[in-house]
This record gives sequence, C-alpha cells and structure tokens, in this order.
Amino acid sequence: MNVPHIPVLLNETVDLFKNIKDGYFVDCTLGFGGHSEAMLEKYPHIKLIGIDQDIDALNFAKNRLKKYSNRVEFINKRASEALKDLNGINISGILADIGVSSFQLDNEKRGFTFDSSELDMRMNKTQEFSAKDVVNFYDRNALEEIFKKYAESRKYKKIADVIIKNRPINSNKELSEILMKAGIKNKKDLAPIFQAIRIEVNNELNELEKILDMSEKLAKNGTILGIITFHSLEDRIVKNRFKEWAKKCICPEDAMKCECGGNNQKGKILTKKPITASKEEIEKNPRSRSAKLRGFMFER
Repeated sequence: MNVPHIPVLLNETVDLFKNIKDGYFVDCTLGFGGHSEAMLEKYPHIKLIGIDQDIDALNFAKNRLKKYSNRVEFINKRASEALKDLNGINISGILADIGVSSFQLDNEKRGFTFDSSELDMRMNKTQEFSAKDVVNFYDRNALEEIFKKYAESRKYKKIADVIIKNRPINSNKELSEILMKAGIKNKKDLAPIFQAIRIEVNNELNELEKILDMSEKLAKNGTILGIITFHSLEDRIVKNRFKEWAKKCICPEDAMKCECGGNNQKGKILTKKPITASKEEIEKNPRSRSAKLRGFMFER
C-alpha cells in the first residue's frame, strides 16, 4: 500500500504508551492510520477508536487497518465533537497529532501549498469557512492579530497591509507572489504566514484546548495522554496544561500556607522535556523537525 504520509515520532509515541491498560485507545487525529496501526500491532490487548474530520484520510485508514476490523471503530468528526460521545467508555489511552498530513500539504487541490491554484486550507472539506474568507474579508486588525500571534512575525502590519491592498486574492500562488512584495523572500519565511492562516481557518488552538478539556473528563486511573505539536503556541498550551494537572497545591501564589489540602494532583507528567525527532528521522522526513511529543498519565 502506497502511504501518502509518514507518521512522526512513531517509535517514541508507541513507547510512550508502554504501560497502557486494557480498554480503548483513542486516536483523535487518525490521519492515514500510521500511529494507530503501530499501536494495534504492539498492544494486542487494546481496541481503537479512530477519529478524523477528513473523510479522505479516514477512508484510507479504514482500508489500511482492515486486518484489525474486529478491534477498530471509526468516527468522521472533529475530535472535540467526537470525544463528547465517549462518556462511560473505558479509555486507556488518547493520542492527538496536532498537525497537517503530508497528503493534505502536498495535494494541490486542498489549497495548502504555496503554489496552489486554490486558496482553501480546510482540513474538513465540508466546512464552508476557508482561507479565502480570512484573506479577502478579515479587516486590518484581525489580519494583524493572526500574523502577530500565530506567525509570530515582526512584519505583521506590513503583511496585513499588502494583502488588503491587493484584494481580491484567489489562489495560494497569487498570495505567495503578493507576500513577496512585503519582503517575504523565500518559502521558509512564507511557511509561518500560511500556517497562521491555516490555524485560523481550522480553529486549531481552540480545538486543542477542547481536546485537553475532554481528555481530562474522560480519563480513568492510568489513562495515558500523548500530544504531538508542530507549533510553539500549541506546545506551550500542552506544556502549561500538563503542569497545571500535575500541581498538588492549587492555592493562590500569595497564600501564606496551603489550605487546599495539597492533594489536587490529577496525575504525572511522563516527559520532563518534549520528545523530538532524531537526526535520522529528520533526514528521512524533514517535516518532523518541529514535532514535539509530550505525555501525561492520569491518576484518579
């Protein structure tokens, strides 16, 4: 089978779940099934719930995982929505790979590439809101905000200005050419700008927050949560949430003494530092260079 996407940190992710108990492993971003296939093979005592909002990816994964059909269920929804339906299920592990698959990035028709004739960037093709709406209809303040916050660009004002002056913009290729006028000289500099638009289109940071909220609600004693991020803001959200969950004392910092009982810890952080790709993996898959994996085990 020709697989259009290489799962990042595959061995490291499988190893993170080495103490996984009987129950369901929930892959919130199933994609093309790489992580899930490795998990099903390594841990025969678990069952899988595979979630993805991209029907093309889900259909590919269904075919890839058909030999495990008696252990697998599929859900075609955003993860935050699908997780709401899993109350009462014995969940032993949850994984979320917060990124875009190589298939989506490289598929010209999906409108993620710099030279695409589309201006789209939707992970879910049934969603009406797309990059065309952001680029052509956001006001100056809104554009500046996403390029400052999500692209972390010092040129956020100039980028917003050149976009507004050149509207309407109908393709990624056209957008790339316009951005060159704002002093964006190469693809490396274009990447965070396109990423910022993609994050806005797919509401990615809010989706991550919701996945973390639902994971906390669904977790049992011993449930392991693994999150793979590709953006500094995403990693910061995960890092801070894990630190919050690991706190024993939740009293205000200015409290003279602990009055909360000091037993509010929800579990333990499994990764003191984020796990990153090896040099060998980066050579084989350059897109893995920004990937970070963090793990947490809930203790009820």
